[in-house]
Amino acid sequence: MTAGPIALVGSGEYLAVMAEIEGALIAGRAPRYVQLATAAAPEGDESLARWHRLGREQAERLGVEQVIVDVRDRADADDPAHAAAIEGAGLVYLSGGNPAYLAETLRDTAVWRAIVDAHAGGAALAGCSAGAMALSDWAPRMRELNAVEPTGLGLVPHVRVIPHFDRMLSWVPDVLRNALLRLPEGSTLLGIDEDTALVGGPHEWTVQGRQSVWVLGHGHRQEHPSGSTLTTP
Repeated sequence: MTAGPIALVGSGEYLAVMAEIEGALIAGRAPRYVQLATAAAPEGDESLARWHRLGREQAERLGVEQVIVDVRDRADADDPAHAAAIEGAGLVYLSGGNPAYLAETLRDTAVWRAIVDAHAGGAALAGCSAGAMALSDWAPRMRELNAVEPTGLGLVPHVRVIPHFDRMLSWVPDVLRNALLRLPEGSTLLGIDEDTALVGGPHEWTVQGRQSVWVLGHGHRQEHPSGSTLTTP
């Protein structure tokens, strides 16, 4: 079977502004919208409840079934019941929070294997902000953006993502410099603006949403506005 599309999203998961993109991802696939708010688990029950509510509202907008896979730690991620809940997904979505925590919680677990299998079987797979970072090989703790060792899940190991790119440099001024210093040869560093997604993969992509995706290098930025395509090596 053909693997489903991947969406690397700068921000806006489950919001009305992104409904068209999420609807296109699940269109023609099983109407089961599987949602994991794992990256927000360190923030506590209130934050998780907010993500689950937003996910429910988006599923209702799209007319599909919300399936919450409530993975908060590695024990949850190895629970066969959680892994089984992913089967038959049309779209699996990893929402925002802490990218390193998300990658460390899912790596080499039953739930991650189920996600990979679902995607390989045709389900769309999206990650927003922390989720987008974790799908690459670089999912740092936000206070350790110069970390040497890659920590992501490695589904798209040839790209690295800076989400919220139109705002991130004001939040973490050194993020671009540190990311470029640690960029492996052959990898592409992408800045994805808020309310914007890079859809396709693993090498051919289309920019969708309100703003742009930027291919970043030492001393240059190449803008790819919404509607354009780009290729990653």
